[in-house]
Amino acid sequence: MSALIREFDAHCLFCKIAAGQIPSKIVYQDDELFVFHDIHPWAPVHFLMIPKLHIPSMAQLGPEHAGLMGRMMVLAPQLALQQGCSPYPDGGFRMLSNTGAEGRQEVQHLHVHVMGGPRPWLRG
Repeated sequence: MSALIREFDAHCLFCKIAAGQIPSKIVYQDDELFVFHDIHPWAPVHFLMIPKLHIPSMAQLGPEHAGLMGRMMVLAPQLALQQGCSPYPDGGFRMLSNTGAEGRQEVQHLHVHVMGGPRPWLRG
């Protein structure tokens, strides 16, 4: 495991949220993933999907993370529908993952935003 990737980072906001040290409105969780509502939503439906493993960003992903990321991508549409997004093709949702300073990543823990719901919520 890379020196940047660890089970838990005591200084990481999202690690603390996943560990229950900071309250959140939970959407879903299992042994590997934690999903919670964004505290500053950009859309009627806006939640974050994170691995419980502290991976700083997409830039640190390796082949060993393919299964984890695949699970996130398969789970996202299910959770989007459960949270109120209308079904494809007339409905849908947006997924976004900022990576690094130039990608406007604010929290250094890999996370995927899932946003949807009735417009107008165009932003970003």
